[in-house]
Amino acid sequence: MLGRRHYRVKVLQALYAFFQGGEPKMELAEKNLHKSIEMVYQLFSMQFSFLFELIHHYEYRMAESKTKFYPTADELNPSLKLLQNRLLKLLLDNEPMAKHIERYSISWTEEQELVRKTGMKLKASKDLHTYLKSGESSFEDDRNYLVKLFRKYVANNADLRSLCEERSIHWHDDFEIVASYAIKALMIIPEDFSVKSDIMSLFTKDNEDEAAESKEFISQLFRKTIIHSEEFEKMIGERSKNWELERIALTDIIILKMALAEVLYFQQIPVKVTLNEYIEISKSFSTQKSKQFINGILDKLVADLKDQGRLKKTGRGLIQ
Repeated sequence: MLGRRHYRVKVLQALYAFFQGGEPKMELAEKNLHKSIEMVYQLFSMQFSFLFELIHHYEYRMAESKTKFYPTADELNPSLKLLQNRLLKLLLDNEPMAKHIERYSISWTEEQELVRKTGMKLKASKDLHTYLKSGESSFEDDRNYLVKLFRKYVANNADLRSLCEERSIHWHDDFEIVASYAIKALMIIPEDFSVKSDIMSLFTKDNEDEAAESKEFISQLFRKTIIHSEEFEKMIGERSKNWELERIALTDIIILKMALAEVLYFQQIPVKVTLNEYIEISKSFSTQKSKQFINGILDKLVADLKDQGRLKKTGRGLIQ
């Protein structure tokens, strides 16, 4: 599900913890890195699970309203449009998603107050009332509303986000990224999507070789950055003489080291791709001033490596 940029971000976070002294053993730190990536998939399942719990709560409250002493006409004969939402039914019937939720032991039993609070907002929302009263009935109409629902009550649910961040330190920066993948899934799931097809397969080829390749990329980037850290630090120091190395933010140093590791030891990744990726990452993890510094230093370092004949890339056009 994750792309190479997100893998790089995960490695950056793991290296930051490692160089800060949080985990002195490289092997254990690497193991925790892979665990943090696995937990991205758990969070994906958790967000969908919360959506399902919200719908179950909505259905329960609908049935409960019928038992009032003086139920209204709408309470006695409520619209079933949300419960019959075609895309929602595909999700609820999806067997791999159910297995993921079971595998990760996801439960909302202890978080019913959060479910109730969110459910009340959903029931009172203008969007829901408009959807229920709409005469339109199509898969796309159902999709459009469910995307709105997910975006508002899951992706932008501050209480849910806080709960997830409390449960795992790995999810502090993942919630928004995972929610964007979930929304993308909702927007591209076809009407004939099989209940036996894994939703995560929409983002990956579900290929064991590709999964192994991604795992190797993550491990090698992590290890090469650590093993050659002193060498890279010397190279950076030589090209940042107007800066005191001790005063450069650790994050910026790590980004530069990762870029050097990738340029030197990943023969099939074009230099331009590497530079663009780390400059983009610096936009999120560095200040404006740091971003300019990283951009300038990387250009100088790559020029030095070219002059020294150290760039060993396989394939045409990979050095440019």
